[in-house]
Amino acid sequence: MAKGYLVAHVKVHDKDGFEEFRILSLPIISKYGGKALIRNPNIDLREGKNAGLVIVLEFESIEHAKKFYESDEYTAAKTIREKACSTELVLVEGI
Repeated sequence: MAKGYLVAHVKVHDKDGFEEFRILSLPIISKYGGKALIRNPNIDLREGKNAGLVIVLEFESIEHAKKFYESDEYTAAKTIREKACSTELVLVEGI
């Protein structure tokens, strides 16, 4: 079965708010079987405009990634994130 991935480009404008989101989201990610593969603000932007933090989370499957993203716990944390940063986020199935 192919893995599921959450890929996000995050432009933080409220560091304290984003830190609150990060602290809240870590146990939720673990609860849904996710693990962080990439969390790096030092990107080498070659194309596009988003020069923020890059995050890649891996889940056992795309279904697990969707359950995480659609969970009540993550929805509550996401509300905090939305106030602290702008985000481009996709869920994608691996090959």
